[in-house]
Amino acid sequence: AGNYAFQTQPVGFPSGHAVPPIQNPPIAGGPVWMPIPPSFPNCPPGLEYLTQIDQILIHQEIELLEILTGFETSNKYELKNALGQRVYFAVEDTDCLTRNCCGPARPFTIRIIDNLGHEVITLQRPLRCSSCCCPCCLQELEVQSPPGTTVGYVVQNWHACLPKFTIQDEKRMDILKIAGPCIVCSCCDDVNFEVKSLDETAAVGRISKQWTGLVKEAFTDADNFGITFPMDLDVKMKAVMIGACFLIDFMFFEHGSDKQQRTGVW
Repeated sequence: AGNYAFQTQPVGFPSGHAVPPIQNPPIAGGPVWMPIPPSFPNCPPGLEYLTQIDQILIHQEIELLEILTGFETSNKYELKNALGQRVYFAVEDTDCLTRNCCGPARPFTIRIIDNLGHEVITLQRPLRCSSCCCPCCLQELEVQSPPGTTVGYVVQNWHACLPKFTIQDEKRMDILKIAGPCIVCSCCDDVNFEVKSLDETAAVGRISKQWTGLVKEAFTDADNFGITFPMDLDVKMKAVMIGACFLIDFMFFEHGSDKQQRTGVW
């Protein structure tokens, strides 16, 4: 993947320093938060959490109003580490008309917030044609951290039968590739999108859409994802991989009524 994407970062806390206290501890019965890590040089504020983990779990919240009425509501997600501790919370920022007229092809802004309420990552997807027959107008997502400062892009690559993407840095230089399966169907099994080096010979990580059960898959568009990446991957590229996960979700799995695609049954 080149020297750019892999910048070794210290794991743990410097000698002689205690773990910083959680400034706003969670209420009883609420989510357990990941302890606040120390700051690191050349790390965008709020991304210090990503220096401590090599995988992240994304759980979309089930919206009761959406299930009962079919009315598309704003998506919300919890991002957790392997211990189940909340790392971030994400919320979609779109208007009602856009959500219900454009459906999963809608442009969006997703704001990713840390446990102190600070927006640390902003994902922006412009409106683009979603047809595979239009290779001149493919999907793209911009990742900012902090908001207003671009750290990378996720760009869809045209392919006749495979979902393929390129992860780019803020200068539009290609860093990593993502390749999905020919048939994106989550019937009783996980769907894996492999993250690879530019020449696609070395595996770097994985974005997995996790099977959540027949009932949930058939009647909701609330999805669970898992992302794995090297511990020493640049935190900016980790943030862009998180953005790639959200783009993949909207492109292939944000279809609550499409039971054929999601479960393999009508």
